[in-house]
Amino acid sequence: MNAMGEEILINITPREVRAAVVDQGVLYELLIERASRRGLTGNIYKGRVSRALPGMQAAFIDMGLERTGFLHAKDIRPPAHADAVDVEEPGIRDLCREGDELLVQVLKDPLGSKGARLTTQLTIPSRFLVLVPGSSSVGVSARIEDEGERERLREIISTLIPTDRPRGYIVRTAAEGASLEALRADMQFLDRLWEAIRQRAQAAKAGSLVHEDLPLELRMVRDLVNSEIQRIRVDSEEACERIVEFAHSFMPELAPAVEFYSGRRPILDLYGVEDEIQRALEREVPLKSGGHIVFDQTEAMTTVDVNTGAYVGHRNLEETIFRTNLEAAVAIARQLRLRNLGGIIIVDFIDMVEPGHQAQVLEALESAMVADHARTQIAQVSPLGLVEMTRKRTRESLEHILCEPCKTCHGSGFFKTAETVCHEIFREILRQHRQFSFKELIVLANQDVVETLLDEESASLAELETFTGKPIRLQSESLYAQDRFDVVLV
Repeated sequence: MNAMGEEILINITPREVRAAVVDQGVLYELLIERASRRGLTGNIYKGRVSRALPGMQAAFIDMGLERTGFLHAKDIRPPAHADAVDVEEPGIRDLCREGDELLVQVLKDPLGSKGARLTTQLTIPSRFLVLVPGSSSVGVSARIEDEGERERLREIISTLIPTDRPRGYIVRTAAEGASLEALRADMQFLDRLWEAIRQRAQAAKAGSLVHEDLPLELRMVRDLVNSEIQRIRVDSEEACERIVEFAHSFMPELAPAVEFYSGRRPILDLYGVEDEIQRALEREVPLKSGGHIVFDQTEAMTTVDVNTGAYVGHRNLEETIFRTNLEAAVAIARQLRLRNLGGIIIVDFIDMVEPGHQAQVLEALESAMVADHARTQIAQVSPLGLVEMTRKRTRESLEHILCEPCKTCHGSGFFKTAETVCHEIFREILRQHRQFSFKELIVLANQDVVETLLDEESASLAELETFTGKPIRLQSESLYAQDRFDVVLV
Protein backbone atom coordinates (compact mmCIF):
# COMPACT_ATOMS: atom_id res chain seq x y z
CA MET A 1 0.00 0.00 0.00
CA ASN A 2 1.31 3.43 -0.89
CA ALA A 3 1.24 6.21 1.66
CA MET A 4 -0.60 9.34 0.60
CA GLY A 5 0.28 12.32 2.74
CA GLU A 6 -0.76 12.69 6.35
CA GLU A 7 -3.62 10.61 7.67
CA ILE A 8 -5.12 9.46 10.96
CA LEU A 9 -5.92 5.81 11.67
CA ILE A 10 -8.41 5.26 14.52
CA ASN A 11 -8.81 1.83 16.11
CA ILE A 12 -11.96 1.43 18.24
CA THR A 13 -12.51 -1.42 20.70
CA PRO A 14 -15.08 -1.56 23.53
CA ARG A 15 -12.64 -0.44 26.24
CA GLU A 16 -9.87 1.29 24.29
CA VAL A 17 -9.41 3.85 21.50
CA ARG A 18 -6.08 4.27 19.69
CA ALA A 19 -5.39 7.03 17.18
CA ALA A 20 -2.23 7.02 15.05
CA VAL A 21 -0.94 10.00 13.06
CA VAL A 22 0.88 8.70 9.97
CA ASP A 23 2.76 10.81 7.43
CA GLN A 24 4.04 9.21 4.20
CA GLY A 25 3.56 5.81 5.82
CA VAL A 26 5.63 6.68 8.92
CA LEU A 27 4.09 6.74 12.41
CA TYR A 28 4.65 10.07 14.18
CA GLU A 29 2.17 10.14 17.04
CA LEU A 30 0.01 7.69 18.97
CA LEU A 31 -2.76 8.59 21.40
CA ILE A 32 -4.39 5.96 23.60
CA GLU A 33 -7.51 6.33 25.71
CA ARG A 34 -8.77 3.48 27.87
CA ALA A 35 -12.13 3.42 29.60
CA SER A 36 -10.40 2.47 32.86
CA ARG A 37 -7.89 5.33 32.64
CA ARG A 38 -9.50 8.05 30.58
CA GLY A 39 -7.49 11.27 30.67
CA LEU A 40 -8.73 14.11 32.86
CA THR A 41 -7.10 17.05 31.08
CA GLY A 42 -9.73 19.65 30.20
CA ASN A 43 -12.33 18.26 32.61
CA ILE A 44 -14.04 20.74 34.94
CA TYR A 45 -14.88 19.77 38.53
CA LYS A 46 -16.55 21.40 41.47
CA GLY A 47 -13.92 20.91 44.14
CA ARG A 48 -13.47 21.69 47.82
CA VAL A 49 -10.22 23.01 49.32
CA SER A 50 -8.93 20.29 51.66
CA ARG A 51 -5.65 22.03 52.60
CA ALA A 52 -4.11 25.43 51.91
CA LEU A 53 -0.33 25.51 52.38
CA PRO A 54 1.23 29.00 52.66
CA GLY A 55 4.76 27.59 52.45
CA MET A 56 4.06 26.13 49.01
CA GLN A 57 1.63 28.88 47.98
CA ALA A 58 -0.71 26.11 46.89
CA ALA A 59 -3.85 24.24 47.87
CA PHE A 60 -4.96 20.62 47.60
CA ILE A 61 -8.41 20.23 46.12
CA ASP A 62 -10.77 17.30 46.73
CA MET A 63 -12.54 16.57 43.42
CA GLY A 64 -13.95 13.16 44.31
CA LEU A 65 -10.98 11.38 42.70
CA GLU A 66 -8.47 8.92 44.16
CA ARG A 67 -5.91 11.69 44.76
CA THR A 68 -6.43 15.34 45.57
CA GLY A 69 -5.54 17.86 42.87
CA PHE A 70 -2.80 20.49 43.17
CA LEU A 71 -3.75 24.15 42.71
CA HIS A 72 -0.94 26.73 42.79
CA ALA A 73 -1.69 30.32 43.75
CA LYS A 74 -0.67 31.62 40.32
CA ASP A 75 -3.32 29.38 38.75
CA ILE A 76 -6.03 30.99 40.87
CA ARG A 77 -5.29 34.60 40.07
CA PRO A 78 -6.79 36.13 36.93
CA PRO A 79 -4.28 36.79 34.10
CA ALA A 80 -1.88 39.57 35.08
CA HIS A 81 -2.36 43.02 33.54
CA ALA A 82 0.40 45.37 32.57
CA ASP A 83 -0.80 48.04 35.02
CA ALA A 84 -0.69 45.60 37.94
CA VAL A 85 3.03 44.89 37.91
CA ASP A 86 3.77 46.69 41.16
CA VAL A 87 0.75 45.37 43.07
CA GLU A 88 1.70 42.96 45.87
CA GLU A 89 0.56 39.47 44.97
CA PRO A 90 -1.90 37.87 47.41
CA GLY A 91 -0.96 34.65 49.21
CA ILE A 92 -2.81 31.36 48.95
CA ARG A 93 -4.74 32.05 52.18
CA ASP A 94 -6.01 35.32 50.65
CA LEU A 95 -7.26 33.45 47.58
CA CYS A 96 -8.88 30.40 49.16
CA ARG A 97 -9.39 28.74 52.52
CA GLU A 98 -10.02 25.21 53.67
CA GLY A 99 -13.61 24.25 52.96
CA ASP A 100 -14.06 26.72 50.10
CA GLU A 101 -15.76 25.37 46.98
CA LEU A 102 -14.09 26.17 43.65
CA LEU A 103 -14.72 25.43 40.00
CA VAL A 104 -11.42 23.96 38.76
CA GLN A 105 -10.12 22.57 35.48
CA VAL A 106 -7.45 19.88 35.02
CA LEU A 107 -4.30 21.28 33.39
CA LYS A 108 -2.27 18.07 33.63
CA ASP A 109 -3.33 14.48 34.24
CA PRO A 110 -2.07 12.75 37.38
CA LEU A 111 1.51 11.61 36.66
CA GLY A 112 3.05 8.84 38.73
CA SER A 113 2.40 9.64 42.38
CA LYS A 114 1.41 13.25 41.67
CA GLY A 115 -2.21 14.39 41.63
CA ALA A 116 -3.75 16.38 38.79
CA ARG A 117 -2.51 19.94 38.24
CA LEU A 118 -5.46 22.37 38.41
CA THR A 119 -6.45 25.91 37.51
CA THR A 120 -9.44 28.14 38.19
CA GLN A 121 -8.77 30.01 34.92
CA LEU A 122 -11.16 27.90 32.86
CA THR A 123 -10.73 27.45 29.11
CA ILE A 124 -13.28 25.76 26.84
CA PRO A 125 -11.99 24.84 23.35
CA SER A 126 -13.86 24.48 20.09
CA ARG A 127 -12.62 24.19 16.52
CA PHE A 128 -11.45 27.79 15.95
CA LEU A 129 -11.68 29.43 19.39
CA VAL A 130 -11.01 28.87 23.05
CA LEU A 131 -13.44 30.59 25.43
CA VAL A 132 -11.86 32.08 28.57
CA PRO A 133 -14.85 33.01 30.80
CA GLY A 134 -12.77 34.76 33.45
CA SER A 135 -11.02 37.10 31.00
CA SER A 136 -12.01 39.95 28.68
CA SER A 137 -9.06 39.97 26.29
CA VAL A 138 -8.55 38.48 22.81
CA GLY A 139 -5.40 36.49 22.04
CA VAL A 140 -4.22 34.90 18.79
CA SER A 141 -2.16 31.72 18.49
CA ALA A 142 1.54 32.43 18.00
CA ARG A 143 1.58 29.84 15.20
CA ILE A 144 -0.35 32.26 13.01
CA GLU A 145 2.64 34.28 11.86
CA ASP A 146 1.10 36.57 9.24
CA GLU A 147 0.58 39.89 11.02
CA GLY A 148 -2.25 40.95 8.69
CA GLU A 149 -4.17 37.71 9.38
CA ARG A 150 -3.60 38.06 13.12
CA GLU A 151 -5.05 41.57 13.07
CA ARG A 152 -8.02 40.44 10.93
CA LEU A 153 -8.91 37.65 13.34
CA ARG A 154 -8.48 39.84 16.40
CA GLU A 155 -10.73 42.51 14.92
CA ILE A 156 -13.46 40.00 13.96
CA ILE A 157 -13.55 38.43 17.43
CA SER A 158 -13.52 41.81 19.19
CA THR A 159 -16.49 42.89 17.06
CA LEU A 160 -18.46 39.70 17.73
CA ILE A 161 -18.11 39.78 21.54
CA PRO A 162 -21.37 41.16 23.05
CA THR A 163 -20.79 44.34 25.04
CA ASP A 164 -23.14 43.15 27.79
CA ARG A 165 -21.26 39.83 28.20
CA PRO A 166 -17.52 40.54 28.00
CA ARG A 167 -15.55 37.32 27.74
CA GLY A 168 -12.07 36.40 26.67
CA TYR A 169 -11.18 34.34 23.61
CA ILE A 170 -8.05 32.76 22.20
CA VAL A 171 -7.99 32.31 18.43
CA ARG A 172 -6.61 28.86 17.57
CA THR A 173 -4.22 28.07 14.72
CA ALA A 174 -7.02 26.31 12.83
CA ALA A 175 -8.83 29.67 12.51
CA GLU A 176 -6.29 30.98 9.99
CA GLY A 177 -8.33 31.95 6.93
CA ALA A 178 -11.69 31.20 8.64
CA SER A 179 -14.69 33.31 7.61
CA LEU A 180 -16.63 35.64 9.87
CA GLU A 181 -19.66 33.29 9.73
CA ALA A 182 -17.59 30.29 10.84
CA LEU A 183 -16.08 32.24 13.73
CA ARG A 184 -19.51 33.53 14.79
CA ALA A 185 -20.93 29.98 14.78
CA ASP A 186 -18.00 28.80 16.90
CA MET A 187 -18.51 31.62 19.38
CA GLN A 188 -22.24 30.94 19.68
CA PHE A 189 -21.57 27.25 20.32
CA LEU A 190 -19.06 28.10 23.06
CA ASP A 191 -21.47 30.58 24.67
CA ARG A 192 -24.21 27.93 24.84
CA LEU A 193 -21.79 25.35 26.20
CA TRP A 194 -20.49 27.71 28.90
CA GLU A 195 -24.04 28.57 30.00
CA ALA A 196 -24.82 24.85 30.36
CA ILE A 197 -21.59 24.31 32.35
CA ARG A 198 -22.36 27.26 34.60
CA GLN A 199 -25.85 25.97 35.39
CA ARG A 200 -24.57 22.45 36.12
CA ALA A 201 -21.87 23.90 38.39
CA GLN A 202 -24.45 25.80 40.45
CA ALA A 203 -26.46 22.61 41.06
CA ALA A 204 -23.50 20.27 41.56
CA LYS A 205 -22.12 19.11 44.90
CA ALA A 206 -18.45 19.54 45.76
CA GLY A 207 -16.34 16.64 44.50
CA SER A 208 -18.32 16.06 41.31
CA LEU A 209 -17.56 16.27 37.58
CA VAL A 210 -19.23 19.25 35.90
CA HIS A 211 -17.93 18.99 32.33
CA GLU A 212 -16.01 16.27 30.52
CA ASP A 213 -13.92 16.80 27.41
CA LEU A 214 -14.77 15.02 24.14
CA PRO A 215 -13.71 11.38 23.62
CA LEU A 216 -10.39 10.82 21.89
CA GLU A 217 -11.74 10.19 18.38
CA LEU A 218 -13.60 13.54 18.38
CA ARG A 219 -10.75 15.44 20.06
CA MET A 220 -8.42 14.30 17.28
CA VAL A 221 -10.74 15.86 14.71
CA ARG A 222 -11.36 19.03 16.70
CA ASP A 223 -7.71 19.67 17.41
CA LEU A 224 -6.34 19.23 13.88
CA VAL A 225 -4.28 22.35 13.40
CA ASN A 226 -3.91 22.39 9.62
CA SER A 227 -5.43 21.16 6.38
CA GLU A 228 -2.64 18.67 5.66
CA ILE A 229 -4.71 15.71 6.89
CA GLN A 230 -5.80 13.95 3.72
CA ARG A 231 -7.70 11.06 5.24
CA ILE A 232 -9.18 9.88 8.54
CA ARG A 233 -9.90 6.16 8.62
CA VAL A 234 -11.92 4.53 11.41
CA ASP A 235 -12.51 0.81 11.89
CA SER A 236 -15.86 1.29 13.68
CA GLU A 237 -18.92 2.20 11.59
CA GLU A 238 -20.67 3.75 14.59
CA ALA A 239 -17.66 5.86 15.56
CA CYS A 240 -17.19 6.88 11.92
CA GLU A 241 -20.77 8.20 11.82
CA ARG A 242 -20.15 10.20 15.03
CA ILE A 243 -16.99 11.73 13.56
CA VAL A 244 -18.71 12.63 10.28
CA GLU A 245 -21.59 14.24 12.18
CA PHE A 246 -19.15 16.19 14.35
CA ALA A 247 -17.15 17.26 11.30
CA HIS A 248 -20.29 18.46 9.48
CA SER A 249 -21.13 20.63 12.50
CA PHE A 250 -17.71 22.20 13.04
CA MET A 251 -15.53 21.68 9.97
CA PRO A 252 -17.60 20.67 6.91
CA GLU A 253 -14.54 20.76 4.66
CA LEU A 254 -13.05 17.84 6.60
CA ALA A 255 -16.10 15.56 6.51
CA PRO A 256 -15.31 14.04 3.05
CA ALA A 257 -11.90 12.92 4.38
CA VAL A 258 -13.52 10.64 7.01
CA GLU A 259 -14.07 7.07 5.89
CA PHE A 260 -15.02 3.72 7.42
CA TYR A 261 -12.24 1.14 7.17
CA SER A 262 -13.65 -2.32 6.50
CA GLY A 263 -10.48 -4.11 5.44
CA ARG A 264 -9.64 -7.60 6.67
CA ARG A 265 -6.28 -6.54 8.07
CA PRO A 266 -6.45 -4.72 11.43
CA ILE A 267 -6.28 -1.00 10.74
CA LEU A 268 -3.09 -0.46 12.76
CA ASP A 269 -1.33 -3.17 10.77
CA LEU A 270 -1.36 -0.69 7.87
CA TYR A 271 2.10 0.82 7.35
CA GLY A 272 3.38 -1.50 10.12
CA VAL A 273 1.98 0.75 12.88
CA GLU A 274 1.57 -2.12 15.39
CA ASP A 275 5.22 -3.12 14.91
CA GLU A 276 6.30 0.51 15.27
CA ILE A 277 4.43 0.76 18.58
CA GLN A 278 6.34 -2.25 19.90
CA ARG A 279 9.66 -0.70 18.80
CA ALA A 280 8.73 2.55 20.55
CA LEU A 281 8.76 0.66 23.84
CA GLU A 282 12.34 -0.50 23.34
CA ARG A 283 15.30 1.31 24.85
CA GLU A 284 17.43 1.28 21.70
CA VAL A 285 16.40 2.74 18.32
CA PRO A 286 18.49 1.66 15.29
CA LEU A 287 19.42 4.19 12.60
CA LYS A 288 19.53 3.31 8.90
CA SER A 289 23.21 4.24 8.80
CA GLY A 290 24.12 1.55 11.35
CA GLY A 291 24.28 3.87 14.36
CA HIS A 292 21.70 3.83 17.16
CA ILE A 293 20.00 5.99 19.78
CA VAL A 294 19.43 4.96 23.41
CA PHE A 295 16.51 6.43 25.41
CA ASP A 296 16.52 6.28 29.23
CA GLN A 297 13.44 7.63 30.97
CA THR A 298 13.79 8.53 34.66
CA GLU A 299 11.66 10.41 37.18
CA ALA A 300 13.70 13.61 36.80
CA MET A 301 14.50 13.65 33.08
CA THR A 302 14.93 11.70 29.87
CA THR A 303 18.42 11.15 28.49
CA VAL A 304 19.11 10.39 24.83
CA ASP A 305 22.49 8.99 23.79
CA VAL A 306 23.63 8.85 20.14
CA ASN A 307 26.19 6.23 19.04
CA THR A 308 27.83 5.55 15.66
CA GLY A 309 27.67 1.78 16.11
CA ALA A 310 29.01 0.10 12.96
CA TYR A 311 28.64 3.21 10.79
CA VAL A 312 31.97 3.92 9.03
CA GLY A 313 30.63 4.98 5.67
CA HIS A 314 32.36 8.33 5.05
CA ARG A 315 35.81 9.60 4.26
CA ASN A 316 36.83 10.59 7.76
CA LEU A 317 35.66 10.25 11.36
CA GLU A 318 34.34 13.82 11.69
CA GLU A 319 32.17 13.41 8.59
CA THR A 320 30.88 10.03 9.85
CA ILE A 321 29.97 11.56 13.22
CA PHE A 322 28.29 14.58 11.57
CA ARG A 323 26.14 12.40 9.28
CA THR A 324 25.14 10.13 12.17
CA ASN A 325 24.14 13.12 14.32
CA LEU A 326 22.06 14.63 11.48
CA GLU A 327 20.15 11.39 11.03
CA ALA A 328 19.76 11.04 14.80
CA ALA A 329 18.34 14.57 15.18
CA VAL A 330 15.38 13.73 12.90
CA ALA A 331 14.87 10.34 14.56
CA ILE A 332 14.97 11.87 18.06
CA ALA A 333 12.28 14.44 17.20
CA ARG A 334 10.01 11.69 15.89
CA GLN A 335 10.61 9.40 18.87
CA LEU A 336 9.98 12.15 21.44
CA ARG A 337 6.59 12.80 19.83
CA LEU A 338 5.75 9.11 19.38
CA ARG A 339 6.81 8.10 22.91
CA ASN A 340 5.30 11.35 24.30
CA LEU A 341 8.39 12.06 26.38
CA GLY A 342 8.20 15.35 28.24
CA GLY A 343 9.87 17.44 30.89
CA ILE A 344 13.64 17.90 30.82
CA ILE A 345 15.40 16.07 27.98
CA ILE A 346 19.20 15.83 27.64
CA VAL A 347 20.57 14.75 24.25
CA ASP A 348 24.16 13.54 24.08
CA PHE A 349 25.12 13.76 20.42
CA ILE A 350 28.46 12.29 19.39
CA ASP A 351 31.16 14.91 20.00
CA MET A 352 31.84 17.09 16.93
CA VAL A 353 35.00 19.13 16.49
CA GLU A 354 33.73 21.68 13.95
CA PRO A 355 31.36 24.37 15.37
CA GLY A 356 29.59 24.54 12.00
CA HIS A 357 28.59 20.90 12.33
CA GLN A 358 27.21 21.52 15.82
CA ALA A 359 25.07 24.39 14.51
CA GLN A 360 23.72 22.31 11.60
CA VAL A 361 22.76 19.39 13.88
CA LEU A 362 20.99 21.76 16.28
CA GLU A 363 19.18 23.37 13.35
CA ALA A 364 18.13 19.92 12.09
CA LEU A 365 16.70 19.06 15.52
CA GLU A 366 14.80 22.36 15.72
CA SER A 367 13.38 21.90 12.21
CA ALA A 368 12.27 18.36 12.97
CA MET A 369 10.49 19.52 16.15
CA VAL A 370 8.38 22.14 14.32
CA ALA A 371 5.63 19.62 13.49
CA ASP A 372 5.31 18.62 17.17
CA HIS A 373 2.11 20.01 18.72
CA ALA A 374 3.66 20.03 22.20
CA ARG A 375 5.57 23.19 23.10
CA THR A 376 9.34 22.67 23.08
CA GLN A 377 12.36 24.79 23.99
CA ILE A 378 15.85 23.87 22.81
CA ALA A 379 18.98 25.41 24.33
CA GLN A 380 22.38 25.79 22.68
CA VAL A 381 25.00 23.04 22.93
CA SER A 382 26.46 23.12 26.45
CA PRO A 383 30.23 23.24 27.18
CA LEU A 384 30.01 19.48 27.78
CA GLY A 385 28.57 18.94 24.30
CA LEU A 386 25.02 18.23 25.54
CA VAL A 387 21.79 19.64 24.11
CA GLU A 388 19.31 20.59 26.82
CA MET A 389 15.66 20.89 25.89
CA THR A 390 12.17 20.76 27.40
CA ARG A 391 8.95 19.39 25.95
CA LYS A 392 5.61 20.17 27.55
CA ARG A 393 4.16 17.11 29.28
CA THR A 394 0.38 16.98 29.75
CA ARG A 395 -0.19 13.21 29.84
CA GLU A 396 1.66 10.01 30.66
CA SER A 397 4.32 8.74 28.27
CA LEU A 398 3.61 5.78 25.99
CA GLU A 399 5.81 3.59 28.20
CA HIS A 400 3.88 4.51 31.35
CA ILE A 401 0.52 3.89 29.64
CA LEU A 402 1.41 0.49 28.18
CA CYS A 403 3.97 -0.87 30.66
CA GLU A 404 4.70 -1.19 34.36
CA PRO A 405 8.00 -1.49 36.24
CA CYS A 406 9.54 -4.97 36.42
CA LYS A 407 8.53 -6.57 39.72
CA THR A 408 11.98 -8.17 39.98
CA CYS A 409 14.21 -5.15 39.34
CA HIS A 410 11.54 -2.52 40.25
CA GLY A 411 12.24 -0.57 37.10
CA SER A 412 16.01 -0.27 37.55
CA GLY A 413 16.72 -2.51 34.57
CA PHE A 414 19.20 -4.58 36.59
CA PHE A 415 19.13 -7.45 39.07
CA LYS A 416 21.82 -9.14 41.13
CA THR A 417 23.94 -11.83 39.50
CA ALA A 418 23.75 -15.43 40.69
CA GLU A 419 27.30 -15.06 42.08
CA THR A 420 26.31 -12.01 44.14
CA VAL A 421 23.30 -13.86 45.57
CA CYS A 422 25.52 -16.84 46.47
CA HIS A 423 27.74 -14.59 48.57
CA GLU A 424 24.67 -13.09 50.27
CA ILE A 425 23.55 -16.64 51.11
CA PHE A 426 26.99 -17.42 52.60
CA ARG A 427 26.82 -14.32 54.80
CA GLU A 428 23.28 -15.21 55.93
CA ILE A 429 24.36 -18.75 56.84
CA LEU A 430 27.21 -17.37 58.98
CA ARG A 431 24.82 -14.92 60.65
CA GLN A 432 22.39 -17.74 61.52
CA HIS A 433 25.25 -19.95 62.76
CA ARG A 434 26.42 -17.29 65.24
CA GLN A 435 22.93 -16.60 66.62
CA PHE A 436 21.04 -19.92 66.70
CA SER A 437 21.45 -23.64 67.26
CA PHE A 438 20.29 -26.04 64.54
CA LYS A 439 20.85 -29.49 63.08
CA GLU A 440 20.94 -28.54 59.42
CA LEU A 441 20.24 -25.69 56.98
CA ILE A 442 17.98 -25.61 53.94
CA VAL A 443 18.67 -22.93 51.31
CA LEU A 444 15.66 -22.08 49.10
CA ALA A 445 16.72 -20.18 45.98
CA ASN A 446 16.24 -19.61 42.26
CA GLN A 447 17.32 -22.47 39.97
CA ASP A 448 20.24 -20.47 38.50
CA VAL A 449 21.52 -19.66 42.00
CA VAL A 450 21.28 -23.30 43.08
CA GLU A 451 23.23 -24.39 39.99
CA THR A 452 25.92 -21.79 40.71
CA LEU A 453 26.21 -23.07 44.30
CA LEU A 454 26.65 -26.61 43.01
CA ASP A 455 29.15 -25.63 40.31
CA GLU A 456 31.37 -22.51 40.57
CA GLU A 457 30.73 -22.01 44.30
CA SER A 458 30.76 -25.70 45.33
CA ALA A 459 34.18 -25.36 47.03
CA SER A 460 32.99 -22.34 49.05
CA LEU A 461 29.81 -24.21 50.06
CA ALA A 462 31.90 -27.21 51.23
CA GLU A 463 34.13 -24.92 53.32
CA LEU A 464 31.05 -23.40 54.92
CA GLU A 465 29.67 -26.83 55.83
CA THR A 466 33.01 -27.68 57.45
CA PHE A 467 33.11 -24.36 59.33
CA THR A 468 29.54 -24.66 60.71
CA GLY A 469 29.74 -28.42 61.23
CA LYS A 470 26.20 -28.69 59.89
CA PRO A 471 24.90 -30.07 56.57
CA ILE A 472 23.53 -27.53 54.05
CA ARG A 473 20.77 -28.71 51.69
CA LEU A 474 19.78 -26.81 48.54
CA GLN A 475 16.22 -26.58 47.22
CA SER A 476 15.28 -24.93 43.91
CA GLU A 477 12.18 -22.71 43.93
CA SER A 478 10.80 -21.98 40.46
CA LEU A 479 8.75 -18.98 41.63
CA TYR A 480 11.72 -17.21 43.27
CA ALA A 481 13.30 -14.28 41.41
CA GLN A 482 17.07 -14.55 41.03
CA ASP A 483 17.80 -12.18 43.93
CA ARG A 484 15.40 -13.85 46.37
CA PHE A 485 16.39 -16.65 48.78
CA ASP A 486 15.52 -18.03 52.21
CA VAL A 487 17.74 -19.84 54.74
CA VAL A 488 15.65 -22.21 56.87
CA LEU A 489 16.92 -23.71 60.16
CA VAL A 490 15.95 -27.30 60.97
